[in-house]
Amino acid sequence: MTVQTWLGDACSLVNAFRAGETSPLEQLDACIAAIEASELNAFSYLDTDAARATAKSADVSLPFGGLPIGFKELDPVAGWPFTEASLVFKDRVGQWDSTMATRLRAAGAVFVGQTTASEFGGINCTNTKIHGTTRNPWNTERTPGGSSGGSAAAVAGGLVPIASAGDGGGSIRIPSGFTGMFGLKATYGRIPRGPHVYQPPLTVVIGCVSRSVRDTARWFDNCNGFDSRDTLSLPRVEGWEAGLGTHELRGKKAAFSIDLGAAVVNPAIVATVVNAAEALIADAGLKRVDVVVKLPEAGIEWAMSNLVGLMGTLGDRYPGCNDELTPEIQFGMNIASHHFDLRQAGAVENFRRDVNETMADIFDDVDFLFCSTNPDVAFDAAGPLPTVVGDIDLVKEVGFERAMGNNGALTFPANLTGNPAVTIPAGTVDGLPVGLQVVGRHHEEQLLLDLALIAERARPWPLVVPGAPV
Repeated sequence: MTVQTWLGDACSLVNAFRAGETSPLEQLDACIAAIEASELNAFSYLDTDAARATAKSADVSLPFGGLPIGFKELDPVAGWPFTEASLVFKDRVGQWDSTMATRLRAAGAVFVGQTTASEFGGINCTNTKIHGTTRNPWNTERTPGGSSGGSAAAVAGGLVPIASAGDGGGSIRIPSGFTGMFGLKATYGRIPRGPHVYQPPLTVVIGCVSRSVRDTARWFDNCNGFDSRDTLSLPRVEGWEAGLGTHELRGKKAAFSIDLGAAVVNPAIVATVVNAAEALIADAGLKRVDVVVKLPEAGIEWAMSNLVGLMGTLGDRYPGCNDELTPEIQFGMNIASHHFDLRQAGAVENFRRDVNETMADIFDDVDFLFCSTNPDVAFDAAGPLPTVVGDIDLVKEVGFERAMGNNGALTFPANLTGNPAVTIPAGTVDGLPVGLQVVGRHHEEQLLLDLALIAERARPWPLVVPGAPV
């Protein structure tokens, strides 16, 4: 008898293991078969022999005991390819497990293989020279987003029940929004990065793409907590899953700004997100308050500043490796290496300060800030980044620089300030998922999880794409 991949959430699969309804090895083999047959191109590497050995001896009493997971290729796993989705490092092999990988293994997870990502996590579309195009299971002509596109496609597409992800400008929330999944970008430092990690520009956090709120809570239960190899990581917090639904939200204040004063949003998206936000505010008993939200506009300098770390990664290989890079990375590296100077670096730090002050002013008055996750539904799988939203030509309306940054304009402010934020499935437009984003105060992820839990219970979302696996 052929065993189908588990189409419930990760926690329910662990429960099924404990009840003897299925086994870790059965589910692993089903995942491998589904991945090999899939047209999504969500995995770049499978470690079948090691995964089967782990599944055979899995201790299902552990939090993730026997659970098959995907692990995003931008984080190292010892013995696996560590290409960072780039031809430049096509022969590099991971020399150690990341801290998050180590903690997941200790929790009993079975590492199936690597999920695809955009090159160096640089853009919101998973299409690279080394691995090709990753596709959205809701519509394979569309992208699952990036940089955690493979993880989102794999979880939504029924290939694995949960997968790791990272978010430096929206790379958990954007693909979760595009694929109808749940995603939490935690407070900066909540899960340690490393070892041997480049920390600036202090925007990147790691976590997962999941099918349910409790899956994400369990992930953070097992992965959060200070590690000395990430000196900016936060002290451990207990009780993420056990505390779900226990925090009093009624009477807390919520502001709503569909576009954060910084993005152009498709009117069809506006209607869907507004309906979802109003319903959740009512269900949670929040108090709606009017707050002017107008975030400072990011210039091209901010994008260039993020390439400083990449220059360190490429080292003497650049510019000789230029032809191996994706066009977007080529463009950015060329501009940054020739035109980014101390004056522009100063402008970046002024911008960072202004965004921090603006966000702090907002959270002086509110507990939650509601907005859209993405300006539009998922765009073409192979890119490029869209410059048209609905019927609006962004280049004509707001200029080339803002047009190119529009797809991430709703998500990256929370990275810049370190605030936690979630994306909650809010419905569909033209048959494609739409996400509602809620930003919270620093260190208050558990309030965001409880808010998402209310939405999940009131309006359950599909745990996988109808008809998955694909």
